[in-house]
Amino acid sequence: MMGPDDERHVLNVVVDNEAGILAKIAGLFTARGYNIDSLTVADISEDHAVSRITIVTGGPPQVIDQIRAQLERLIPVHKVIDLTEEGPHVERELALVKVAGKGEIRVEALRIAELFRANVVDTTTSSFVFELTGSPDKVASFIALMRELGLVEVGRSGIVGMMRGADKI
Repeated sequence: MMGPDDERHVLNVVVDNEAGILAKIAGLFTARGYNIDSLTVADISEDHAVSRITIVTGGPPQVIDQIRAQLERLIPVHKVIDLTEEGPHVERELALVKVAGKGEIRVEALRIAELFRANVVDTTTSSFVFELTGSPDKVASFIALMRELGLVEVGRSGIVGMMRGADKI
């Protein structure tokens, strides 16, 4: 839970794509009692040598600075970018949301899904699985509305983020 001085930060960590790097980074957070709110990892180079780890965390400014400094000291880390501090950036998350219901509930779930631009990726006579991509707030709002209509299950990918503009990390 975030305190009054805590700030949410999205960090992009560019690393060598090698076994154990994710465990090192998670261990760094665990050892110091820092929380990871979201974590995603993907290979970003053609030769599969480099990965981008996107971490969403929170804390007072001095803790965020400490996290960055400690990440930068890890050997396989090439670069740490705090998207929150760097400026305008894009954040997206993917969610699969299963909703069960019949009759009017089913119609209402479809209507809300259309408003949120969610796609139906699976359907039965008594349920839907929706796929939704958007900001974390958009995903959370959609899930909250579906809770009232028979939410069964949610799977969220975690956040990926990137700076706006033509520059490369």
